[in-house]
Amino acid sequence: MATFKRFEDIKAWQKARRVTKRVYKVTSREPFARDFGLRNQIQRSSVSIMANIAEGFGRHSDRDFANFLSMAHASVSEVQSHLYVALDLNYLPTEVFDELFSLLDEIGRMTLVLANQLRAAPAH
Repeated sequence: MATFKRFEDIKAWQKARRVTKRVYKVTSREPFARDFGLRNQIQRSSVSIMANIAEGFGRHSDRDFANFLSMAHASVSEVQSHLYVALDLNYLPTEVFDELFSLLDEIGRMTLVLANQLRAAPAH
């Protein structure tokens, strides 16, 4: 099992929390705030990143944790896809898109590396 004592110690979760806070902030502004469908979906998928990391940690098994990290990784891609829609509809400026996309790329790499390490760890 990974050496984390709490899910809050996991750097990918910490960064996902920052992204989620930022997503909620940018989606509360007009015109994004009026697009209920996209706003709801991007918020839910950003929360899903955090939730999957935490839930996987709570499973107390490397294999389960790795599977939940893979789901978190998929949610990263989902948020990034929603960001493209928001950018194309002029709901957010390019700088905000770039900032969030970059953070999400980092989270994606972190979850993938951790999942691969967990899968490579000898079973106990």
